[in-house]
Amino acid sequence: MRKMDRLISAISPQWALKRAVARHKLSYFNSGYGNHGASRTKKSLAGWIFSGGSPDEDIIDNLDVLRQRSRDLYMGGASLATGAIKTARTNVVGTGLRLKPAIDAEFLGLSDEQAAELKRQIQREFALWADSNDCDAARMNNFYALQQLAFLSQLMSGDCFALLPLKPRPNSVYDLRIRLIEADRCMTPDKTDGRDIKGGVECDPDGEVVAYWFLNQHPLSKSIKKREWTRVEVYGKRTGRRNVIHLMESERPEQRRGVPILAPVIESLKQLGRYTEAELMAAVVTGMFTVFIKTEVPDAPLGEGVLPNEQWDDNDVDISLGNGAVVGLAPGEDIVTADPSRPNTAFDGFVTSILRQIGSALEIPYELLVKHFTSSYSASRAALLEAWKSFRMRRTWLASDFCQPIYEEWFAEAVAKGRIDAPGFFEDPLIRKAYTQAEWHGPAPGQIDPLKEVAAAKMRIETRLSTHERETAEINGGDFELNVRQLSREQKLLEESGLTIIGGDPNSEKAILESKTDDEQ
Repeated sequence: MRKMDRLISAISPQWALKRAVARHKLSYFNSGYGNHGASRTKKSLAGWIFSGGSPDEDIIDNLDVLRQRSRDLYMGGASLATGAIKTARTNVVGTGLRLKPAIDAEFLGLSDEQAAELKRQIQREFALWADSNDCDAARMNNFYALQQLAFLSQLMSGDCFALLPLKPRPNSVYDLRIRLIEADRCMTPDKTDGRDIKGGVECDPDGEVVAYWFLNQHPLSKSIKKREWTRVEVYGKRTGRRNVIHLMESERPEQRRGVPILAPVIESLKQLGRYTEAELMAAVVTGMFTVFIKTEVPDAPLGEGVLPNEQWDDNDVDISLGNGAVVGLAPGEDIVTADPSRPNTAFDGFVTSILRQIGSALEIPYELLVKHFTSSYSASRAALLEAWKSFRMRRTWLASDFCQPIYEEWFAEAVAKGRIDAPGFFEDPLIRKAYTQAEWHGPAPGQIDPLKEVAAAKMRIETRLSTHERETAEINGGDFELNVRQLSREQKLLEESGLTIIGGDPNSEKAILESKTDDEQ
C-alpha cells in the first residue's frame, strides 16, 4: 500500500491527494455511531454546529444571559412564558405545602393516643411560626408564600438560595428566619485565594460543596458602589447546623448551578412572540379601513383621519391610517392599496404546533399550557395525569430540599426551648429522624368529572389499593383525621337535633325503625 502511494504520488500528486482525502473520510466509518449520529460526512449533519464543555463551562459561563432572557420573557417578552411558569408554580405549590407529621411512634415507644396528641401539638406549634410573617427575615411573607416565591424564582432563574439565620424579635416565640436570595447574588469573588470557587459555589478537594459566596448587593443594581462578598458555610463547624439551602434541579453530574426552566425554549418563545406581534399588527392595519378622496379642490378636504396632535408630520395633508378615516389627497396624487390577507387562516394551526413542542420540553401538555380543553374526557384526563407526573416530582423535590430542612431546623429550636417534648432528640440521630419524619401535602390536582373520580377513589379503598388518608389528600387536599373528628361532631349535633345521620343508609334497619312512628313499631 505504501509503495503504491509513493508511486502514485510521484506520477500524479493530485491523485495522491484525492486518495488521502478519501482515506481520511473513510476513517469516520470505523464505528457504528460514526455512520449515524456522529457522522461528519452526511449532508444532513454536515452543517451541524456543535460544541460542548464541562458543566461549569456549559452552564455557568452562560447563566447571566439565560437568566436575564428568561426573566424578560416572563415579564412580557412572551405571554406564554409567563403562563408556563405560573402554571407550574400554581400546580406544584399552590397555596403552599402543608405539614403532616409522620413520627415513627413504634420506634419511639409511643401509643397511638400519645402519637396522635404529639402530632397535634407539633402542628399547633409549627402553625404558630409558619402562619406568621415573622418566619420571613424580611417580614413580608409567611412560610407558604415563601414556598411560592422560592419555587417561582428557581424556575425563572435556575436556582434560589435561602439563608437560615436566628434573629430574635419581640413577641415572637421562635427565632428561626428564612432569608431568600436571588440567584444572581451568588457569584465568584474577584479574589479566590486559590479556592475552588465557580459560580459562587466553593468546593473542597473531594468535590463537596462547603460554602457559598454572596455579593453585598444585586449585581444588576444601578446603585451598587463597592463590591463585597460574604462567605457562608453550608454547615456550621461547631454546631453542624445548616446555614444555606440551595434550591436547584440538577441535570448533569458535578453541576454547581441551576438552569432556568425556559432555557431550552428561549429562542422558540421569542420567535413565537415576534410572529404573534407581527400578525396582530397586520390585523390591526387591515382593520383600519380608510377612504381616500382625490379632488381638484385641495383647500376643502372632507376630513382628517388622525387628530392634529397625533399626526406624524407637519404636512398640510396627512395620510396616516385611522379607524374609519376619510382623507383627502392633493391634485395629482393617487392611492394604491395592498391586500394583506388578514387574518391569516394558517396562524392558529402553526402556533398550536409550536406550542405542543414547547409544552413537551416543559413537561406541560398543550391543553394545560393554554388552558384550553376541547378533547374528550379521557384525552383531557390523560393530559392532566401526564402533567401531574412532572408536578408531583417537583413537589416531592421542593418538599425534600426546602420544606423538610427548614422544618427540621424549626423542630430543633422547638425542642431546645422546651415547646415540644422529644426525649433523646439531640442524643441520637435515629431518634431525631423518627421525630422529624413528615409528609407535605399540597393542593389536589382537581377533577374533570368529580363523580367518576370519587367513585374510583371509593373502589380503590374497598379493594385495599389505597387508604382513606391518601384518597382524601388526592381528591381535595384535605386531612382524613380532621374530617373524621369534624364529621363525628356534626353527626352528634344532628342526632341531638333529631335530623338525619350523616352518611346513614336510608335502607338500613336502624334508619327504617327511626322513620316509623310508635304505632307502626
